[in-house]
Amino acid sequence: MEYTINDYKKGKPRWCPGCGDHFFLNSLHKAMVELGIPPHETAVISGIGCSGRLSYYVNTYGMQTIHGRAAAIASGVKVARPQLTVWQISGDGDGLAIGGNHFIHAIRRNIDLNIILLNNRIYGLTKGQYSPTSPRGFVSKSSPYGTVEDPFCPAELCFGARGQFFGRAVANDSAHTVALLKAAQQHKGAAVCEILQNCMIFNNGCYAPIYTREGREMHAIYLEHGQPMLFGANKEWGLMQEGFGLKVVKVGEDGVKMSDILVHDAHCTDNTLQMKLAMMRNEDGFPVALGVIRDVPAPTYNDCIYEQLAEQKTKQSYHNFAELLETNDTWTVE
Repeated sequence: MEYTINDYKKGKPRWCPGCGDHFFLNSLHKAMVELGIPPHETAVISGIGCSGRLSYYVNTYGMQTIHGRAAAIASGVKVARPQLTVWQISGDGDGLAIGGNHFIHAIRRNIDLNIILLNNRIYGLTKGQYSPTSPRGFVSKSSPYGTVEDPFCPAELCFGARGQFFGRAVANDSAHTVALLKAAQQHKGAAVCEILQNCMIFNNGCYAPIYTREGREMHAIYLEHGQPMLFGANKEWGLMQEGFGLKVVKVGEDGVKMSDILVHDAHCTDNTLQMKLAMMRNEDGFPVALGVIRDVPAPTYNDCIYEQLAEQKTKQSYHNFAELLETNDTWTVE
C-alpha cells in the first residue's frame, strides 16, 4: 500500500510562527512518506517542552512522556515491540539536562531508535532559561549576568557514548533534513540527528550564519560519504589535514590541488576524523558540518536481547510457569 503525507498528519500544530518545530514536523512527514513504513508500524515518543507537542501531530502510535524520559520510554517500546519503527523527539533541555543519562545509555546500548534532538539552545516552553547547549556567557532569565558554564556538544556526547550514527541538519533546510531522517531510519541502531533551529521568541538568530541557503553555502559544509569535503557557492573551498587537525583551504590557491582535499568516510570505524568534523564551529573559522557524519553498523541491544532469550530457551527444561514449578521439589499440604 502506498501512503500519502495526509496519512501521517494529525491535528493542527500549535507552535509560535516561524518556530523550527514547524519545519521539522513537515520534514518528518515527508520522510515517513518516502520511507513508506505504515503509520500503524510507527511510534513517536516525545518528552516535555515545545518539542513534546510533536507526538500529537503525527498519525501514528505516540506518547508524550514526562520531562527527560522520552529515551527511557522509547527504549521500552522498541525492546517490547521490536517490529515498530520508533522516533524519539527531544529538545536540548529535555534530552540533555534531566534526560542526559537516558540519552547516553540509549546510545551506549545501541537500541534501534531514531533519536531526534531539536536544539535551539534555550528552554522555550518555560520561557527562556539557558539550556545545556547554551554558550558560555549567554544571558537569559536564569542567567541574567551570563551563564558561567560551558555547553554540551551533542556530537561529543554521542561519540563519547560510543554512538555509531550521528548526523546534523538545519530545521528549515527541508531536503537535507528529509535525507538525514531517511538515513537514520535505514541505520540499524541508535541514530542521533541533531536539528539546529532558532527559537523565535527567546533565542532568535542563534544559528543566523547558517539559517539561510546563502549562509549555508559559505558557513556550512554538506558531508557525503565518498565525496570530497568542499563548500562555498562554487565549491571552491575545502578541508584538508594539517598535522592532527583540519585546515580550510581554497582549491587552486597556494598550490592546493583537488587531491589534497579530504574525502568523507562516514563508515570508518575510527571516529577521530568524524569527531573533528562534528566539532567544527564558525567561531573558529570552520564551516558547520551537516549531513551524515558517522554511520557504522554494530549489534543492537534489542536484537541481542532477543537472541539471548532464544538461546536460553533451548537450554531450559521448562517453557512456562507451571513447568518451572514442577522442576523443583514439590509438597502437598493436606
